[in-house]
Amino acid sequence: MKSSWLFELRGEIKSRYFILLLVSGLLFILLVWLVLTSGETPLVPSGILPHPLKVVMAYADLWNNNELLRNITTSYALNLGGYVKALLWSLPLGFLVGLIPLFRGSFQHIVNALRYLPLTAVTSLFIVWFGIYTEMKMNFLAFGIFLYLLPTIIQRIDEVEDVYLTTVYTLGASKWQTFRTVYFPAVLAKLSDDIRVLTAISWTYIIVIENIGSEGGLGFLLHGPSARQGRVDKMFALLILIMIIGVVQDRVFLYLDKKFFPHKYQLKDKNKAEHKQATLFHQILDFIIMVSGYILLGFYLFLASNEVFGFIENFSPLSYFFGDRLWVIHFFFVMVLVFLGYNFYKKLTNK
Repeated sequence: MKSSWLFELRGEIKSRYFILLLVSGLLFILLVWLVLTSGETPLVPSGILPHPLKVVMAYADLWNNNELLRNITTSYALNLGGYVKALLWSLPLGFLVGLIPLFRGSFQHIVNALRYLPLTAVTSLFIVWFGIYTEMKMNFLAFGIFLYLLPTIIQRIDEVEDVYLTTVYTLGASKWQTFRTVYFPAVLAKLSDDIRVLTAISWTYIIVIENIGSEGGLGFLLHGPSARQGRVDKMFALLILIMIIGVVQDRVFLYLDKKFFPHKYQLKDKNKAEHKQATLFHQILDFIIMVSGYILLGFYLFLASNEVFGFIENFSPLSYFFGDRLWVIHFFFVMVLVFLGYNFYKKLTNK
């Protein structure tokens, strides 16, 4: 039968049915939700599972009374800052332990043991060391990501195939050339997938740590005003919002992964090599991300100029929305500008 592929074990989803199946799944969940929460005496009380319409209406309340946009930007800056610090810590240490026998013999077992450290158990230590505000929260998040990335980098180094090493050695490459042309790009290509997986874990850490102090953020809203008021509809609205942000962030990471490591998305057919054809949905989504990225870059350049020259009288949006985490936004966009400049330079030199 034509529909038999729907029930095959590990069967591949046909691209033309992708959006249909996705929408069907979402509608099914919404229908079950409506059945459970509708009526004067719903099957599940509203104190446990609110009606979908109440959850939608809660966004207006969050926007008007709880500075929703500012709390989103606060959490997102914390997320990016944690990634930046974790990568700056884990990449050099990971390559040292993974490549140099002296450091591997001395520290690999310690690194492996760190994976079993319950992160919530060290929260008090970070409060003692850094206080209860941004510095503590960003370092706590970075440490949580670092614990995952460091042993992963070592594992990825071990997974580098010998055929590449043999090739560069045959060509007479030095140790530095071997690191630069084989180990570093091979590890980064695989590590990008690990970072995508870590997105969900990082948001878990953020929600936990933003419960401390009163600097705002989605975790603060979730544990603070919404919980104190018993507003289950607000809690569900925030949880859905966090999932949406996570999905969007994952798509952005995937888009960047395709730009930096296109070789990962080349598949070989039985007869010839060819690029994997993306679905129309993914093509549209990638185009939206690309256009949004350029619009966001232009918007940032205007707002960053306003921080210096004060175009908008008596108001600095970047400082207002990001506060003392603004350096993360500057760092991120500087890296974007460097990347775009490097690509432009390559195009010029090729000509």
